[in-house]
Parts: sequence; structure tokens; C-alpha cells
Amino acid sequence: MSVDLNADLGEGCENDEALLQLVSSANIACGFHAGDAQTMLQSVRWAIQYGVAIGAHPSFPDRENFGRTAMQLPPETVYAQVVYQLGALAAIARAEGGKMVHVKPHGMLYNQAATDEVLSDAIARAVHEVDPSLVLVGLAGSELIRAGERLGLKTRQEVFADRRYQSDGNLVPRSQPDAMIETDALALEQTLGMILDQQVVSRDGVKVPVQADTVCLHGDGEHALAFARSLRAAFAEKNIPVSAE
Repeated sequence: MSVDLNADLGEGCENDEALLQLVSSANIACGFHAGDAQTMLQSVRWAIQYGVAIGAHPSFPDRENFGRTAMQLPPETVYAQVVYQLGALAAIARAEGGKMVHVKPHGMLYNQAATDEVLSDAIARAVHEVDPSLVLVGLAGSELIRAGERLGLKTRQEVFADRRYQSDGNLVPRSQPDAMIETDALALEQTLGMILDQQVVSRDGVKVPVQADTVCLHGDGEHALAFARSLRAAFAEKNIPVSAE
């Protein structure tokens, strides 16, 4: 049993190169919530240097609020915006001798797609039309995963080390005070439970089944590097290989 460890990068944080030496997949911001051509290029170069899988991190057009503003856009608009962002990163990766291999939506686009079938279908269709061999990453058990499966995409179900869960399997919204797990020990405990026991305990004490194909590590969080090292050490102790394959 192996697990993928992913981080969101190219968002203006100083830890990117160091984190790329600890993760197996990189989700690179494509300019709509953060990043630009230069940060995309640098992130791709680092990912290639450290043997990390390159992925796109498309967002709603919302640089002002880091992609965390809820939006109700027509499906064709979302489709076009996702295709645009994937195309940009794919071109940069190809120019550098690499290849984009997965897609993970960012922020509110990701959260809304977890429960919105129409939005999820637009995202999945964009991914499929750009390259049907791409892996679609989404919240474990979400509408986005189901949308990808309907189109025959390979999917990767994601869990979060430092986010609290609701009893329906969705994440506690960041707007609520208990959305984040503040201590490394609790985050490690939750992560290992999701991988080894295939379940997470919600904030209401409910045991929720999850499939943990990939674990998200937030690179913009405080002590991100230290936690990444703790996570890798915990995986090694439990004989859990880290791999994007």
C-alpha cells in the first residue's frame, strides 16, 4: 500500500522548493487565484528536478480572495476557464521536457465541486478534453470524483491532514472557527487513521469512511516544512511508501 503526498505550490510561499523534496505530487497555481507565468515555470523546473509529478491547480478567477470566493458561473464558463488554465501549465511543462499528469481544483472551485454535479461535470469534461490520460484529484467520495469516473478518467481521492471533517464527509468550511487542526500530533493521528483505517472522525464524533489515495499538505500553513517531515517520518514508521504512481 502506498500513498501520494501532494502540496499546492506556486502561490507565493517561500517553502516551495523545500516542500518539493518531501512530496510526490505538486499542484501548481495557474494564475487565476495566484501565480503567473514565471512562478509556473519555476515550479515546473523544481518539480522536474526533484522527480515530483506535475499537476495543475485551476481556480475560479479570484486573485483578490485567493480563490476562496463562492461563485455561480455558467458551466461553459467554468469549462473554458479550466481548459485555459490547464493549457497554460501543460505548455510550460512540455517546453521544459516534462508532462502534466494530474489536475486538482483549488479553493472554492474544489469545495463547490464536491457537492455540485453540474459544476463537477464541467470540470471533468475540461480535463477529459484537454487530455483523457490526466488524473482528476478531488475530495474523497465527492461529486467531482463521480464526475471523473463517469467520463472514464482516472481519479485520485484526496484527504486532508489538517482540516476537520463534517459527518457527511465534506470539509468544515474555513469560515468556521474549528475548520483547521492546529496541532501536528492531531493532524498526524487523523492522517494515519484515514490511510490505515479508511475512516475519519468528524467534528461531531461520527466515523466517516474515506478512501485516502492522496494526502494534501498545505504549504502555506505555519510550520509546513516541519509537519511535512513529521508526516514522512510517520509514514516510514508505518511502512507506508510515498508515491504518485
